[in-house]
Amino acid sequence: MQHFHCECGNLLFFGSSVCLKCGAEVGYDPQAGEMVTLGGGGFYKRCWNGTQYGVCNWAVSSDPALGLGLCLACQMNRVIPDLRVDRNRMLWGRMEQAKRRMIYTLMRLGIRVSAPGGGRRDSLAFDIISTVANPDVTTGHLNGVITVNLEEADDTYRQINRQQLGENSRTLLGHFRHESAHYLWQRFLSNLNWDDPLRLAFRARFGDEWLDYATALKTHYDRGLVKGWEQRYISAYAASHPWEDWAETWAHYLQIVDGLETCESLGIDVRHLALPLVMLPGEAGTLPEMLPQVGTLDGSFLAWLQRWMCLSPVLNEISHSLGEQPLYPFVISVPVAQKLRLAHHFAQVWGGFGAGV
Repeated sequence: MQHFHCECGNLLFFGSSVCLKCGAEVGYDPQAGEMVTLGGGGFYKRCWNGTQYGVCNWAVSSDPALGLGLCLACQMNRVIPDLRVDRNRMLWGRMEQAKRRMIYTLMRLGIRVSAPGGGRRDSLAFDIISTVANPDVTTGHLNGVITVNLEEADDTYRQINRQQLGENSRTLLGHFRHESAHYLWQRFLSNLNWDDPLRLAFRARFGDEWLDYATALKTHYDRGLVKGWEQRYISAYAASHPWEDWAETWAHYLQIVDGLETCESLGIDVRHLALPLVMLPGEAGTLPEMLPQVGTLDGSFLAWLQRWMCLSPVLNEISHSLGEQPLYPFVISVPVAQKLRLAHHFAQVWGGFGAGV
């Protein structure tokens, strides 16, 4: 995540809505990728959901001819909670914050997404539904619609689920990143021939995607954690099915992209951290033989991953210094690094090498 500056020169962040120095109202313009000043007869105003409910800091055109004035992220909402309930408005605000950050990262990678309507292949929609009113709703993705359980924005509810499921980490942003992987799988990979190089590469890293999904998930929950899953997967849930391995890996890839961009944007030079480099075998960066090299060389990917592996212990030690649990409770093994390498390749193809949408 980048940092920004107000017209007065003061530092602004992605979630900023007011400059604390000059008092100007500000908002993020996703098209320009920068913070802009709102009101005062200028070109921008706040998204209607920000003005009405205080849940969005993105900017939209001030031209009244452009309708209600919802930003790109809010236009993607197909279902929102009952806002007559105060608790729902508070939880929804947390949901929207996480959703916008995920959308930002996809756009930074060059992966285009649009609001529903117009028949575009890159359209993405969200159903944010409370299980209090709809107990059968579960988080997931289907046909370009990501459904998220509103109750996951309740910290206590989410931590109880984390403990019961034996997860290292469970966050709102993680949910959106995970489900974006299922969306991207359906958008870019599902319609390819079974012997397409991208499908073959996926199968070589993640396994046979034709495995019965329902049966695999039932087996996962019935048997409990797979012994030694840490050697091959980024999370225990990733061991349940190749689709979930892909989703957990892609979510982790986005986490590293966002984390490194944040540190480097704030002037933290990871290369100069007082820690020895964590040496990964050269094979960790290679792609399956059936997939030609495209874009960034493996050496560049490994250098990128090394920066993160040097930074993550620092994050954990700072967290311990504050009396908190580790911020980064993960281990990147060679098989996981290989999967991250393929995720990086997909990001290059979809974002910068003719995605065809």
